[in-house]
Amino acid sequence: MPRLSRAPTWADVIEDQGVDERTASPLVRQLRACETSALAFCRLLERWKRGDAQPPTAGGRQAALRRAADRVETALTGLEEPLKRYLLELEADAAESRAWYGGPGAAELLDWGPVLSRAGVCVQAERVAQAYLELAVLVRALEGLTAAARIEAAPDPGSLWAGLFDLRENLLGRALDDLRALAVA
Repeated sequence: MPRLSRAPTWADVIEDQGVDERTASPLVRQLRACETSALAFCRLLERWKRGDAQPPTAGGRQAALRRAADRVETALTGLEEPLKRYLLELEADAAESRAWYGGPGAAELLDWGPVLSRAGVCVQAERVAQAYLELAVLVRALEGLTAAARIEAAPDPGSLWAGLFDLRENLLGRALDDLRALAVA
């Protein structure tokens, strides 16, 4: 019986760039945690947007958003050091290049004010919008990196470095501040 091989993912691209495994592995683990928590945060908001107001009470929804923001904030905080080390190792071989992923799309630019109001959640809609935008870009960037790996068109080291650098600047800056504020709201 023929054996199916596993399709490559974004993690394979990161691990295959010639960076020491002791540097790449922690980054992959932390990016997985970021991806998982980012998806949970975004899906929570998207369910509310569709009218699926779960948990059933406004206080429960407020707590759910706070927990989701806290999980993403924790994952992003843990990303800082492994990403810094990976970028330092990759930088030695990387020439100046462009990021492999695009900017935010129209679907990610949403006014969450009416959704939050309908859900009975009292937080700054601008913070939710900014956090959602940056997390959606992260998820889309990783999905794009997986797609590129599967068609054997992974970015060169310079493009990978530029994309990870851009993600770091966006995620560990204002988005992290917004998530921290949402986690205590």
